[in-house]
Amino acid sequence: MKHSSGRLFPNRLVWKLMISYILVILVGMVTLAVAAESVAPTAFNRHMMGMRDMMMGPGMMGGGRGLQQLEVDLFENFRDALTEALIVAGLAAVAAAVAVSLFVSRRVVTPIRQLMRASRYIADGHYRERVPVTSDDELGDLARSFNQMASALEQTEAMRRDLIANVTHELRTPLSSIKGYMEGLIDGVLPATPDTYQQVYREADRLQRLVNDLQELSRVEAGAFDLHRRPVQIADLIRQTAARLKPQFEEKGVDLRLDLPATVPAILADEDRLSQVLVNLMGNALQYTPSGGTVTIRLAGRGAELHLTVEDTGIGIPPEHLPHLFTRFYRVDKSRSRAGGGSGIGLTIARHLVEAHGGRIWAESDGPGRGSRFTVALPLSGTPMQKHLPE
Repeated sequence: MKHSSGRLFPNRLVWKLMISYILVILVGMVTLAVAAESVAPTAFNRHMMGMRDMMMGPGMMGGGRGLQQLEVDLFENFRDALTEALIVAGLAAVAAAVAVSLFVSRRVVTPIRQLMRASRYIADGHYRERVPVTSDDELGDLARSFNQMASALEQTEAMRRDLIANVTHELRTPLSSIKGYMEGLIDGVLPATPDTYQQVYREADRLQRLVNDLQELSRVEAGAFDLHRRPVQIADLIRQTAARLKPQFEEKGVDLRLDLPATVPAILADEDRLSQVLVNLMGNALQYTPSGGTVTIRLAGRGAELHLTVEDTGIGIPPEHLPHLFTRFYRVDKSRSRAGGGSGIGLTIARHLVEAHGGRIWAESDGPGRGSRFTVALPLSGTPMQKHLPE
C-alpha cells in the first residue's frame, strides 16, 4: 500500500527502523548461505571419505557404484535440510526484527511525537505546554532541554505582557493629568493662571522623562551604546554630581553627606555613564528618604575594586524584594503612586551601565524603616570582573 506521499512506505521512523533491521538480517542470511555453500561440500566430502574407508576396510563389503549414489543422495538431502533450516531461521529472524523494531520504535517515536505535539502548541502561543521526561538517555535530555526552552519562552512572554502593561500605565497617567487640566481650562473650571500652566508643564516634563527613560532602557538592554573610556577621578565626579543635585536635597530637607578618601586612584570608565548611574542612585535615595533624613555617599577601595556606596536612612526594603530591585518596572510598594514612586526604570538602567563597565551592583537593607545601601563595585584596572554578589 502506498502512502499519500506516493512512496511505497510512509516516511516514518518505525518503518526506517524495521527496514534497517530486516536489511541487517538479510545481509547476515546471505553471508551465512554463501559460507554454508562454500564450506558444507568440503566438510561433507571429508566426512564421506572417512565413512568410505571404514566401509571398504577388511571384512567389509561394498560396491563402488552403489556407494557413490548413496553419497549423492546423502549430499542432496544434507543441502535440502541446510536450505530449509536457513529459510526457517530467516523467517524467524525477520519476525523477531519486526517485533524488536516495533518495540524500539515505540520507545523512540512516542517521545518524539510528544515533542512534535508540544512544539505545535507552543507555536500557537500556549507556552505552558511541557513534555514528560521518561528516560535518562538522549531523548530524556532532549525533553529536558525542550522544557527549559518552553519555560524561557513563557517567562519572556510574561515579561512582554508586563512591559506592555507597565508602559501603557506609565504613559496613561501623565496624559490623563494633562488632559484633565486642559479640559478644566477649556470648561473654565480651572483658572488660567501660571500655577495651572506649571502643573501642565510638570506632567508634560514627566512624560518626556519617561519616554527618554524607555528609550535609554531599550538601548542599554540591547547593548546598543558605546563606552568612551578614559581615566576618571571618580571622587571629583561624585563632588560635581552632589553639587548639581544638592538643591533638590535641600528643598526636601534631606541632608546630603560625602565620605570620600583623601586619595583615590583613577579608573578607566565613561564619565557620562557613571554620572548617569550616580544620579539614578542618588535620586532613588532622595525619593525614599523622608524630610530630616540623611543620604551618605561613600567611596573606598576593596582589593582590585573600587566601591561606591549610596546609603540612606529612608523607608528601607524588605529582604524578599532585594533580588528584584534591578528588574525593570519593579516596585517594592505597588500601592505608591507612580508620581511619588518613580517608574522603576532607573535602577535597571544603572545595572546595565555598571555591568557594561565590567562591574557589579547590589542592594542591601536591614529591613523596613532602617534605610538601604546601594553599592557599585568597579574594577580599578578597567578590565571586566566576574559578576557576583557579595557573601
